Amino acid sequence: MAGSVQVGLVGLGTIGVGVARLLLEKRSKVFAGDCGPVSLKRIADKDLSDRGIDLPSGILTEDVSAVLEEPEIDIVVELVGGIEPARTFVLTAIEHGKHVVTANKALLSAHGEEIFRAAQKRGVDVLFEAAVGGSIPIIRALRESLGTSAIRSIYGILNGTTNYILTRMTDDGASYDAMLRAAQQLGFAERNPVADVSGKDSLQKLVILARLAFGASLSPEDVLCEGIERITPMDISFAQELGYRIKLLAIAKEREGRIEARVHPAMIPLSGLMANVKFEYNAIEVVGEEFGTQVFYGKGAGQRPTATVVVSDVIDLASRIHSGAPTCRVAPLLASASGVQLVPAEELFLRHYVRLEVFDRAGVLADIARLFAEENISIESVIQKGRAASDTVPLVIMTHEASEASIERALRRLSTLNVVRGPIQRIRVEELE
Repeated sequence: MAGSVQVGLVGLGTIGVGVARLLLEKRSKVFAGDCGPVSLKRIADKDLSDRGIDLPSGILTEDVSAVLEEPEIDIVVELVGGIEPARTFVLTAIEHGKHVVTANKALLSAHGEEIFRAAQKRGVDVLFEAAVGGSIPIIRALRESLGTSAIRSIYGILNGTTNYILTRMTDDGASYDAMLRAAQQLGFAERNPVADVSGKDSLQKLVILARLAFGASLSPEDVLCEGIERITPMDISFAQELGYRIKLLAIAKEREGRIEARVHPAMIPLSGLMANVKFEYNAIEVVGEEFGTQVFYGKGAGQRPTATVVVSDVIDLASRIHSGAPTCRVAPLLASASGVQLVPAEELFLRHYVRLEVFDRAGVLADIARLFAEENISIESVIQKGRAASDTVPLVIMTHEASEASIERALRRLSTLNVVRGPIQRIRVEELE
């Protein structure tokens, strides 16, 4: 197609098929307006088996260099996933003067700085709207609109799998294991769900958001990250009684020149919008100095929403190529991310929910209260209900704000008391802004 922007696709998995289908079958709708003609020239994948999509003859190849090094290709869409060989593919495409569109959060969270600097040096761009939030346009909002105001904080429900599980546990009173199986049967959870339920997926997305919002170059290994595996129906019930709902929350906020970043289950107020984000939906709340609070909401995953966002990045680049407008916009912004200091986890200062099983004996609560006092932790309230067959009772303690270091010491000491039976549950309380 004369004068068309040529696109090469690397990776023909679930999302890749969705992208190819949009590029091939919906050209008249997708590329109307200022975008100009766009043509999908080549697709590279090591698996050449039928994907249920009608591909033009000769377009699919096992040879990735036919995409990365093809002089006629302007934009490379990387949908391989993971770190390697995706990193090598992206850097090779950049080296050969290609713009890159990717949905690879793992790659960008681990090697974003290297990739953006390479793109800046070569004068090409890297767009990645689909890497965070699926169909939610948070990346474009942060880089273009919200970037005019200093951002104070970001709170995100960034993983549809965990939000679906927690929603079903809340609504149905079901166990974590049962709802994980349900999510897998419905296709909301992978056969190996560790990246989702451990919080790792949300962590990778948070690192990308922190780079955009605060110019912070964070290493995922340094950020506090906990998953939802230990959440029980009992915790959810107590949370509701206390006026909260449990969500897996990703948080980044500016704190006196440093960045506080963390991913963990959190009790958030029932009355807030974030508490009412259900099932596979995601939401991101951004608080800025000038614009106040803005909330972005939508489906976080799935072939069609993600593929649509990937293609929107292709359209963005193609429009600029056709119009002659500058195309290297995002890479310079992100290549210069600073080494803003991360607030150490032990310096976090939060309220906490602590649940433990204790033997129903006189003086137990007094002993526990004394231990908390010795660690400079003030108790806000106590709930004690029922009795188990083993003569133990669940004891819930809500604390006032306390340092993470103090809470950790208290939990270690509590676990050694002979009046405490079984594991101790701790959930942080986040009131949001």
